[in-house]
Amino acid sequence: MAALPVYRWHLAPDGYATRRQLRARGLRPGGQGVAAQLERPRRRRGPLVAYLYRVDRAKPVRPMTPGRWAALAKANAARRTCPQCRRDAGYVIPTSLGTCVPCTDPTDSPRSV
Repeated sequence: MAALPVYRWHLAPDGYATRRQLRARGLRPGGQGVAAQLERPRRRRGPLVAYLYRVDRAKPVRPMTPGRWAALAKANAARRTCPQCRRDAGYVIPTSLGTCVPCTDPTDSPRSV
């Protein structure tokens, strides 16, 4: 098994991009494996690593279909619905709380200005 080429931070050659950079260009890795990696040194810990993909082998992002839009809307609605009071909280409920803020702390009433 061949080792991946390793480049220092900001010194990767043209033709390589991270997943986020590909997405900003409207591309996706498209099944290709990691082609190289970037390493950013840190003082007291191991280096930060970013994986790079070949831009010429990347494929365009698949368009969202109506079914995918509906599934995404349903998933986001489920993240906003409190499991205890079954109301839409208007925000994504934190997993650390598990319920909306009024259900977590009933003594905490909204302040009026």
